[in-house]
Amino acid sequence: MRFLLLIERGIATNESQGRTSQAADKTLSPKHVLQSHGYEVKLLKYNDPPEKSMDGVDAIVMNLPLSEAEGWRKKLVGHKPMPLLWWCSERTAIASNAFCEDDICVDGILTRDMSNQAVEWALHIGAKQSMERQQWHIEKKQLESRLEERKWIDMAKGILCKIKNVSEAEAYEMLRKQAMNERKRMVDVATSIVKVYQLLQDQK
Repeated sequence: MRFLLLIERGIATNESQGRTSQAADKTLSPKHVLQSHGYEVKLLKYNDPPEKSMDGVDAIVMNLPLSEAEGWRKKLVGHKPMPLLWWCSERTAIASNAFCEDDICVDGILTRDMSNQAVEWALHIGAKQSMERQQWHIEKKQLESRLEERKWIDMAKGILCKIKNVSEAEAYEMLRKQAMNERKRMVDVATSIVKVYQLLQDQK
């Protein structure tokens, strides 16, 4: 993992700061620190579209407050899922104090004082965390889909029990047989039954 995309927010400097202080800040910037550890760093400015900068990137580093992390995750994951790490500096930490109790959506944390080995481990653990997060989202969507299907099937069973005066087991068997005969999924048959029944009820 050697190619990183750095997202930075423009931070205004205090007019009282001298050029020496600004130069020192530059040497401690995420880009400079990560490059000194041997990483290739591509800079994505705050308002740039991300899709053009994602090719060949192994991980994303955000140098901005955590309040903006979820927005960037949603924007970036749609293009290419990858580890998302937060650059924790004094400035970004202070700006993120209000979010320390929230469910933080980053896969790892980097700081300017980390050794080369520490950065490597942070990226490795971040990649593992990112994979687990992606798997969790897939499983969550599958579960939500199954629950939605179950809802339609239960509604259709209730309608059949009422109209046909049969038990739930018999209604389920009717749905199953109709799905087999029509070569459709049971949820599709159930959805059709519910929608037709609701339409007839609305016309009464």
